Amino acid sequence: MSAFPGVSHKQRPPQGPFDAIVIGSGVGGLACASALARYGKKRVLVLEQHYRLGGYTHTFTRPGYEWDVGVHYLGQLGEKGGFKRVFDAVTDGSLRWAPLPDVYDRIVIGGRAYDFVTGRKRFVEKLGESFPSEKDAIARYVDLCRQVSRSAQTWYLDRALPSWASTLAGPLLRRSFSEWAKKTTDEVLRTLTSNEELIGVLTGQYGDYGLPPKQSSFAMHAQLVAHYFGGAWYPVGGSSVIAKAFAPVIEKEGGVLCHSAEVKEVLVEKGRAVGVRMADGREHRASLVVSDAGLTNTYRRLLPEGQVPAVVREKLSALRPSTSYLCLYLGFKQSDRELGLDGTNLWLYPSARHDESVRRFLDDPSAPLPMLYASFASAKDPSWAERHPGRATVDLITVCPWSWVEQWQGTRWQKRGAEYEAFKARFTERMLEGLFAVRPQLRGKVDHAELSTPLSTEHFSAHPHGELYGVDHTPERFQVPIRAETHVKGLFLTGADLVSAGVAGALMGGVLSAGAILGVGALRQIMMPG
Repeated sequence: MSAFPGVSHKQRPPQGPFDAIVIGSGVGGLACASALARYGKKRVLVLEQHYRLGGYTHTFTRPGYEWDVGVHYLGQLGEKGGFKRVFDAVTDGSLRWAPLPDVYDRIVIGGRAYDFVTGRKRFVEKLGESFPSEKDAIARYVDLCRQVSRSAQTWYLDRALPSWASTLAGPLLRRSFSEWAKKTTDEVLRTLTSNEELIGVLTGQYGDYGLPPKQSSFAMHAQLVAHYFGGAWYPVGGSSVIAKAFAPVIEKEGGVLCHSAEVKEVLVEKGRAVGVRMADGREHRASLVVSDAGLTNTYRRLLPEGQVPAVVREKLSALRPSTSYLCLYLGFKQSDRELGLDGTNLWLYPSARHDESVRRFLDDPSAPLPMLYASFASAKDPSWAERHPGRATVDLITVCPWSWVEQWQGTRWQKRGAEYEAFKARFTERMLEGLFAVRPQLRGKVDHAELSTPLSTEHFSAHPHGELYGVDHTPERFQVPIRAETHVKGLFLTGADLVSAGVAGALMGGVLSAGAILGVGALRQIMMPG
């Protein structure tokens, strides 16, 4: 496995011909490219505008340290896990996964801690200890999340079907999932319990998809929760190994992965996508173009305006960008063992009423942080101690609306001025205090602290509002018929916007896009190898 996959488009422009071009190298783009190469024997060109491949799976380094930027944990990666089968199919089984502790998530509300433990029955029993009179409600909740998650399989399959097939079979495939997708998380939970604290605990992972319970679709929430019932895992070697695992599969069929390769527009001739034009004016041609750039970028930036019908623009207007965020990357000159840290994620909340906390914070930035997520990546990776002995890292994440940093848009990265640095310093201090409240042994031991804002996300990932999860996961989002096949012949969508938030959603988006191109037979091979 190469240390740093891909070549610079500026230094080594790729030479065609190519069978397919994939715009963006997030997990969705890489999974689609890999599937096209392995199961379709296609020569694929992957184009990434950033100088590192991998999208939110890439890492960055500072002397002695390394941080992931988007992979904090994944579910269903045990030996019989569905996502392990899919990853193995598109990476030739080269990825290794380390389990998180039995308690993968700890929800802390106003100082009261609640553990999410591995296993559905144990999940119910453990929470039942804190809410003995609500044990039946918790059990019904777990069963319902599983039910909705299973119904998502046929709903997503519909997104890979040709338009004619979806017209015939789609209503049946979508029916069950759509009924739950129309409801908010809060609306559904209140049919199970009126206990505000329990509702706050059960929705304590909402940061994984970005919306508090009164705004989010229950279908999104149920899928996320069910994803972790069997426990959680982290990639051995850090999140950058994910992109590296896809590269050999793509390259085996003559494919090329290019970083520093900004696509300016999709070339459309006679209603068909025929390639792309780069920011430097070069053109690359192929009969298939797949966009992992997100819905907004694809339709509003990459496609010529005249190629987007009014009906498509109208549907897009019903969607909004997901939340943007602050992430504080911390480094310590001691090992996780010395610091007493393990891989359990912490979700810290001032109150069980998440929507009220978010609303108060957006109205008044000095209000308590509505959510603070702490990930201990170095403690999750068994290879860390060998790669970075005597060091440890922590990621802290909280909400930050785009409007708070928009005034500095257009300024240069790391050169945005004193006012911006003061803004970052204030939030750095507040986020640190939140961590020290639950991990006091870390106070005075921070060796490196670096805060990224929505401007950092906009700069490196090209999401126009620094959004973390693409299109917001509201009930309205799941009513818009987003499909792998677009109205432009030869142009397909992939990635998280096609499915749902996170690496798992992006992975399935990549697989579904490949299935839409290669056919249901190839999709079956990927999903059920062997």
